[in-house]
Formats: sequence, structure tokens, C-alpha cells
Amino acid sequence: MADLNLNSVVKLSSGYTLPLLGFGVYRNDDATPSVLEAFKAGYRHIDSAQMYRNEEQVGNALRQSGLSRGEVFITSKVASKDHGYERVLASIDGSLKSFGFDYIDLFLIHDPLSGKEKRLATWKAILEARDAGKIRTVGVSNFSAKHLEEIRDAGMEMPAVNQIELQPFCQQKPIVEYCRKNGIVVEAYCPVIRGEMNHEVIQSIAKKYSRDPGQILIRWSLQHGFVPLPKSATPKRIHSNAQVFDFTLADEDMRALDELDRGADGAVSWNPVGGD
Repeated sequence: MADLNLNSVVKLSSGYTLPLLGFGVYRNDDATPSVLEAFKAGYRHIDSAQMYRNEEQVGNALRQSGLSRGEVFITSKVASKDHGYERVLASIDGSLKSFGFDYIDLFLIHDPLSGKEKRLATWKAILEARDAGKIRTVGVSNFSAKHLEEIRDAGMEMPAVNQIELQPFCQQKPIVEYCRKNGIVVEAYCPVIRGEMNHEVIQSIAKKYSRDPGQILIRWSLQHGFVPLPKSATPKRIHSNAQVFDFTLADEDMRALDELDRGADGAVSWNPVGGD
């Protein structure tokens, strides 16, 4: 793990590569300055969603940055309120217009809360949009093994990515293991526990490495093979969250963080992985 750097990527089943560190823009109503700062810090992976209502701001940041479209990996997602074949096709066109892009690098079903029929209709629409060149890689978020098996049982292509809440208090080991066995890359949202980092184990490890707790948590995620998606609107924090490639957590410190797992009770977000 010591040879990872900010340019490190993971190969997806789609054939495309995904930068190992992403930048989240959830609850960021003025995302353009934050995304521009993230680009300055070296991030090349931005995680947005239709329900965040900032796709246009992300697109504007890219155009202002001087970076080319091909240098940056952009994600969006469709939430359950807009699931269904026709609605999803229209929403993808809406996202493309909002971003001002010709394609979206990764498009996810944001949650599984619409029920089996709509989930599968939504997946069919996303695959068709991918085949039409509007999306490069297809994935899901907050899906359990049951939801993923529905896709397999329907005879459709499996997702390349599953984005779930992952941090030491909420490790979701069953779905992580399922994804690993099936070649599905796991992205970690809420990797710094929404700032709830005062636990003595996290603090003591941060002190040991002369790092801030957020850096310890992001490094934990990377060393587990996840793709963490930290978010911040604070320039100093945006930069420090990216400075996680010049140290490695020792095995005993990884184990100490692993032992903090509280299962679903450790979640700090909506975490609908167990939904029907």
C-alpha cells in the first residue's frame, strides 16, 4: 500500500479506471469553489448526484479549471423517487444537460428503496443509456447482496461499483465480501464519519502518526481497498484529506480501527443497504 499516490486508479469491470480517492459534494449548495479547490489539491474524481442539485456547479468547475473532460472522472446517481424506465432515461438526459457533458463516467442507482420492479426497470434504462454512449460505467449505491442478486437473476450485466457507507464504526462486512467475490469495486461514503472522530482509538492513532484523524480514517479506507469519497467545503481540509499517500498504517493500528465496528448501529447516514 505504500506505493499508492494521488494518481492511483483501480480497473473497473467496464474497462475504465477509477481514481482511488474521490471528492464528495453532498450538501454542498455552492460546489463550484470546492470542486475547483479539489482540482488544485489533485483530486480527479468527483462524486455528485441528481439529488445533490449541484451537477451544474460541478460542470462549471471543470470548465473553469482548465482541465480537459477526459482528465476527470465524474459520477452522478438517480434516487428512488425518480426510478422507473422512462423517468430514468429522461433523468440521465437531464444530468448531461446540467453538467454540460457529452457523457457521465459513472452513473449509479442511488438507493434500492423503490422496490424490485422499479429497481430492475431502472437498471435496464441505465444499461441502455450506457450502450448509447451517455454513460461509461454503470453501478449502484446502498445495494445489499439481495439487490445485486436480483440483477443477476434477471440475466442482466452486474454493476461495476457499489457505493456504501464505510468507516470503522460501520464496516458492512457481508456486502463488502460479496462485492469482492463478484468483482464489484466498493466506494466508501462518509469515510471520515461526518467529523465524528473523537474516539480515543482514532485520536491516539492520529497522534502516533502526527496526522489529523480524517487522514487516518481515509488511509484506513484505502488500505482496505475501498475508494473513499471525503467531502469538505473548507480549503485546508480539502487539501489535507488528499495528503494520505505518504504514510502507511501498521497492521496493529488497522486492527485497532477494525475492532471499532458496530455494524448498522455505527452508521451516521441514511444507509439503506438493508432495505427491501
